[in-house]
Amino acid sequence: MRILLFLATNLAVLVLVGTVFTLLGFDSILAANGVDLDLKALLVFCALFGFGGSLVSLLLSKWMAKRSTGTAIISAPRNREEQWLVDTVAELADAAGIGMPEVGVFPSEASNAFATGWNRNSALVAVSSGLMRRMQPNEVRAVLAHEIGHVANGDMITLSLVQGVVNTFVMFFARVIGHTVDRVVFKTERGYGLGYFVVTIVAEILLGLLASMIVFWFSRFREYRADAAGASLTTPQDMIGALQRLREEQGLPGDLPGEMTAFGIRTGQSKFGALFRSHPPLEDRIRALQS
Repeated sequence: MRILLFLATNLAVLVLVGTVFTLLGFDSILAANGVDLDLKALLVFCALFGFGGSLVSLLLSKWMAKRSTGTAIISAPRNREEQWLVDTVAELADAAGIGMPEVGVFPSEASNAFATGWNRNSALVAVSSGLMRRMQPNEVRAVLAHEIGHVANGDMITLSLVQGVVNTFVMFFARVIGHTVDRVVFKTERGYGLGYFVVTIVAEILLGLLASMIVFWFSRFREYRADAAGASLTTPQDMIGALQRLREEQGLPGDLPGEMTAFGIRTGQSKFGALFRSHPPLEDRIRALQS
């Protein structure tokens, strides 16, 4: 959930900013002769807005997650289950050396959980109502430990840096492509014609989708580290048990088609589709913990 929301927000900000500045003519990426590209100016321009989109996505991550999932924050526990949930998160956060996150529950029959936030001491950890109903307390604790592991490892911050670099080069190469097509195909001699703007916007969207494969690869790599953190904060057996329970629940009626899954219970159907998965297969994660 946190990865998909981050990518969606980031791509929207990136395209919006790039489109507005391109259409308003604020690129200032041409050399003094009005014909050639000033590659140094272009790189600075793209870096500023590339990292800007990533930063906005990071700062909005908690707000977006709460509203898109309908997460209800537990400010004052109303029953024993909520009290246990808050106490468990507090215990795990203390053991991981981070500040107490906000704790919430979101409505979903699928066993699911996510953590997000712009820094280690201002995070959000949320679990689905289905997970709380069906999992054993030690399994829920392992899931929470996994999410706390993401926070303690600074995954959202690192993801923002990776995304910022990706954004920079997406914007850079999209404008190089737009410039080249405008000069070679549309024969624009000075300044830019309509072809540049159209090609740049289309190239930015397509390159952004391709570049997201890098971010998804990074996300899959960090899942193994979060599993290891969850195993150290609880026990390897509990972490493996939670993953095995998730594997058993694949295809549950409440797991609606297209639902964004945070803890990795949805699997890809093709090798190409696997490139856009935020989580490794559960079997691989279980084997990694077992070894």
